[in-house]
Amino acid sequence: MICIAIANQKGGVGKTTTAINVGTALAAIGKRVLLVDLDPQGNASTGLGIARADRERSSYDLLVTDDITLEEVAIPTRVPGLDIITATQDLSGAEIELIEFEARTHRLDAALSRGNAARWDVILIDCPPSLGLLTINAMVASHALLVPLQCEFFALEGLSQLLNTVERIRSRFNPGLSILGVVLTMYDRRNRLTDQVSDDVRAVLGRVVFDTVIPRNVRLSEAPSHGLPALIYDYKCPGSEAYIALAREVIERLPKLKKAA
Repeated sequence: MICIAIANQKGGVGKTTTAINVGTALAAIGKRVLLVDLDPQGNASTGLGIARADRERSSYDLLVTDDITLEEVAIPTRVPGLDIITATQDLSGAEIELIEFEARTHRLDAALSRGNAARWDVILIDCPPSLGLLTINAMVASHALLVPLQCEFFALEGLSQLLNTVERIRSRFNPGLSILGVVLTMYDRRNRLTDQVSDDVRAVLGRVVFDTVIPRNVRLSEAPSHGLPALIYDYKCPGSEAYIALAREVIERLPKLKKAA
């Protein structure tokens, strides 16, 4: 089982869209995928068609309850091979509640070890737009980090802060955490700033940046309102094609996953 956290402390950079569509692409090639919605907004759950009334148990229960297993909270989605642990607004207060626990940074890691995590080949964690306890829990529990980065100046500013946090997580809690890659999102070739940001990121990070870029695409924006991944809503649109290409790169960068494929 490989666990990947999808994180960036800036909101609106495409974390949830990336989590949903990479998860769908991996499921489409036969991988058993579990998506953990760790964002109190619950957008990944909504984007996969899970109504709030149907979220009886959630990632909140997984974090604050010691005897609950993954199988008890995971539910299937419309995508064959893709399960989800939904999020509810209860997560909004979870960071305050987690302070009371002695191993508060390892709550998710402990939860993933309960039950049969080997039931899934890949676990994707959709993190909230912050570097609080929820995101730290995701990083501590993960083998690798995937960073969506919007092709705008302000998104670049926060990248160094995120990378510094990763180094602290490595030194204190999870020395095995690696950066799987940075994926450039909302890419618009008509905008000169897009190319400038892309060039700057690649100059600094080199091969850490994925070759695939995710374009600005209205179909990617429309799909969540239908409760479907873009890959199912319109698999021929440029956004879907980009996420399929990104999933291929993800597999190439994960030897265990590539071997299983």
